[in-house]
Amino acid sequence: GVVKMYPQDLGTETLGYAASHEVLLTALQAKLRSAPNMTVMCPAQVVEVDYTDTGAEITIQNPDTNAPVKIRASLVIAADGAKSALRERAGIETTGWNYWQSCITATIEPEKPHQNVAYERFWCAGPIGVLPLADGRCQVVWTVPHQQAEELRDLPESEFLQQLEHCTGGLLGKLELDSGRWLFPVKLMHSKQYTAPRLALIGDAAHCCHPVAGQGMNLGIRDAAALAEILVAAHQAGEDIGSDAVLQRYASWRKPENWVILAFTDFLDRMFSTSILPIVMIRRVGLLLLDRIPVFKYLALRLMTGLAGRIPQVAKLNS
Repeated sequence: GVVKMYPQDLGTETLGYAASHEVLLTALQAKLRSAPNMTVMCPAQVVEVDYTDTGAEITIQNPDTNAPVKIRASLVIAADGAKSALRERAGIETTGWNYWQSCITATIEPEKPHQNVAYERFWCAGPIGVLPLADGRCQVVWTVPHQQAEELRDLPESEFLQQLEHCTGGLLGKLELDSGRWLFPVKLMHSKQYTAPRLALIGDAAHCCHPVAGQGMNLGIRDAAALAEILVAAHQAGEDIGSDAVLQRYASWRKPENWVILAFTDFLDRMFSTSILPIVMIRRVGLLLLDRIPVFKYLALRLMTGLAGRIPQVAKLNS
């Protein structure tokens, strides 16, 4: 089955954007460094955090100078990834599981123009996503069982591209590899708490999901926007931004919404990564209904584009 989704299905000008990692990081870091009210310490490593009723004292080590620096703050925000040291120091437990799959990621140059169309094709081994980039290249996210992922990573380039062309159905013609091949194990993880005294978790420090439907980074951006909105409002109201009352507003907003996406991506992967006949028949009917009934497509797109829940104010201003 094939489902085609267009901006008009959602009533918007676009369904989303894809950008290379380097472009995003460069823009974000430039914005940080140019902000007059921001101090950027990089490279740096958090060595110790001491939490009190009124704030937190963070000890930071600069690997270039080996000189420790102490910073006091009302709130610590952990945005340090799935293996968050700040989360572990705070004793926040997580729930979830490792999938039987790993991701191979690479950048390719296609023979045919991608026309700013993103593709996701489902195989029993796992989904393969092809995301268009602004310079004519594409980012590939290819999910397969662990052993197969290692074999794909280590294949000669010509054999890897041959298999990739087969799995993408020739949609983009002959392909050329424009980067290395990177392997990432796939897991689902959700923190049992998003906050602790004087601490808030955002992004992968709070949750990780299967890459199907490309939701991981979207969730992190929404976390950051939601937390920023809550902190600004609290500060303007004269509240302590690190208080439990303020942080609970963030957790109550983001935790249930993130759970929905984690469950949705898990369902998609399990539903499509199988050849069990009854499930195959169910998903074929599901795809047919999704493609033929506009309201189903509209609801699915609202969920995947972050419009189904509470939208941060910054997103409304820039939409």
